[in-house]
Amino acid sequence: MTLTYKDKFDLSGKVAIVTGASRGIGESMARGLAEFGAKVVIASRKQEDVDLVAASMINEGMDVLPIACHVGNEDQLQNLVNKTIEKYGGVDILINNAATNPVYAPIEDMSSELFDKMMNINVKAAFTLSNLCLKSMKERGGGSIIHISSVEGTKPSPGLSLYSINKAALIMLSKSQAKEWGVYKVRSNVICPGLVKTKFSRALWSNKDILNHWNENIPLNRMADPEEMVGLALFLASNASSYCTGASFTADGGYLIS
Repeated sequence: MTLTYKDKFDLSGKVAIVTGASRGIGESMARGLAEFGAKVVIASRKQEDVDLVAASMINEGMDVLPIACHVGNEDQLQNLVNKTIEKYGGVDILINNAATNPVYAPIEDMSSELFDKMMNINVKAAFTLSNLCLKSMKERGGGSIIHISSVEGTKPSPGLSLYSINKAALIMLSKSQAKEWGVYKVRSNVICPGLVKTKFSRALWSNKDILNHWNENIPLNRMADPEEMVGLALFLASNASSYCTGASFTADGGYLIS
């Protein structure tokens, strides 16, 4: 049976894990996937945070499972996958969204300890969790991995050097996964947001000078809301993007062309 174009976006029967899903971009993407029929595992560090999001979504009739998970802890990542499979039978979609950026400073002021911490959370966790989900995706005939990188991964800004390095590494991780895992019908792609109004990026958009400079120098003249990242996630998670892998998609208001 040939799928209609509407059917291609239907995620009914699919199981998704979204990290960093207690707020911001992660929460918005989790809600979007659930609205299109997916069973969604909401993962973030604090149980009370994921419980709060899950309660709201369950009240709206969505099928979700809240699991506390610090992505920097490999045992917790394994527990996340184990509990997902125990509850829903497998994993079809993985969105690696959790990230950290604890400092805004010149690259020469960054310590090796900070470098290791950020690489562990922003890159190694995505590498490890993808590997943990691969077995289930292979067994289920394929899957979609989506890494949330950033425009900073392609066009670094002063003060965000380590973050830019991390996000660039995610782009290459995705390309490598796409190259090796296509044979299993597992696709891997990247979303590169621009400035989005979240708690994570508050240090940037709460600074009027930085915000004004951003708004004045991009074609759409404004930063994004988290919900504006969801469309790309739905596309990449679904059969609508069945021939897309190893690609990077920007949602940046035109930042990279400005």
